Amino acid sequence: MHPHPTSPPAGISAEALAQLFTHARTCAQFDPTPIPRTTLEQLYALASLGPTSMNCQPARFVFVVSEVARKRLLPHVAPGNRDKVSAAPVTVIVARDTRFYEWMPTLWHMPGTQENFERDPALARATAQRNATLTGGYLILAARALGLACGPMSGFDAQGVNDSFFSDGRWEVDFLLNVGFAAGAPARPRAVRLDFSQACAVA
Repeated sequence: MHPHPTSPPAGISAEALAQLFTHARTCAQFDPTPIPRTTLEQLYALASLGPTSMNCQPARFVFVVSEVARKRLLPHVAPGNRDKVSAAPVTVIVARDTRFYEWMPTLWHMPGTQENFERDPALARATAQRNATLTGGYLILAARALGLACGPMSGFDAQGVNDSFFSDGRWEVDFLLNVGFAAGAPARPRAVRLDFSQACAVA
C-alpha cells in the first residue's frame, strides 16, 4: 500500500546516518585501490542534484588521478598535506566557474537572469563562491554514501593551483578533497563539536 501523498517522508536508517555522519571521519590514510571513472561520474551525478540558488550550479571539479596531474598539484599543497595527496587515489580540485551565469538560460526558467549577473559582478562572485562550496559539501556526502572516505583540505596555495590548472582564469579553486577507501583507524579521536545551545538559536 502506497503512503498518502501528504505523509512525511521516512527518515533514513541509523546505519545510513552512521555512514554519512555519526561514524564518518575525515580520512588521512587511503588504500591505493583506484577509483573507477564510472564512480567519479556517479559522484558528480549525485552531488549535482543538491540545491543551489536558482539552480546556478557554479561548482566545477577536476579529478586528479594521473601521476602527471598529481605532480602538477603537489608543489602547491602545504607540506603537511602532501603525503595525503600522494596516498589518495583521487584528489578533487573543487572549483567554481566565475562565468557560471552563461549557463543560466539552460538552468533557470526566468529570462534575464544571465544579464542580471553580468551587470552585478559582486553578486555573481558571491553566488559562485557560496554555491560552489555548498556543492563541494554535497560531493563529500555523495562519496560517503558510496562507501568512500574523504579528506577535505584548505592547506594549499590557491594562486598556484589556479595558475597550474586554470590558466585562462575562468575557473578558480575553492578547496581540495582527497577521496578513496580508508586505510587504518583514524589518527585521533573525533574533535569536540559545539552543542546546540552554543551554536544555535531558535527565533
